[in-house]
Amino acid sequence: MNNNLSDFGFSKKVRRSSELNIAPMMDMVFILLIFFIVTTSFTRETGVDVSKPKASTAKSQAKENILIGVTKEGTIHINEGQVSLNVLGSVLENYMRETPDKAVIIVADRDAPVSTVVDILDECNLAKVSKVSLSAEKE
Repeated sequence: MNNNLSDFGFSKKVRRSSELNIAPMMDMVFILLIFFIVTTSFTRETGVDVSKPKASTAKSQAKENILIGVTKEGTIHINEGQVSLNVLGSVLENYMRETPDKAVIIVADRDAPVSTVVDILDECNLAKVSKVSLSAEKE
C-alpha cells in the first residue's frame, strides 16, 4: 500500500515563509530623510517676530552674526531669550572675547522705541563691537 497523498487527489504544497523584506523600504526612508535634511534651510533668528522697516539699500549678511531682537514694546532678545540691557552688555563682551571679529545685527521692529536701539548701540560700543548693523527688508 502506497500512502502517497497525491493518490487521493491531494497535492503536496510547500509552505513558504511569510516574512516581509523591509530592507528596500528602509532604504527609501533613509533616502527621503537625507533629502529633507539637505534641502532644509536652517536660519538663526532672534526668537521674536518683528516687522522690519524697509530700505532700498538693504543687503544680505552672513548668518554667523550675533542677532539682537527688539520688539515694538522695547524688549530685547538674544538667542531666543529675553534679556535686560545690563545682561546684554555682558553677553556681548563674552561673544567679543571668543571671536572679536563677529558682527552684531540689530533686528528691531519698525515701531520699536528708538531709545532702546540707541541703548543697544551704546552697549555694543562698550563691549568693543566693531561691526554693528540694523536689519531691514529690501524694498
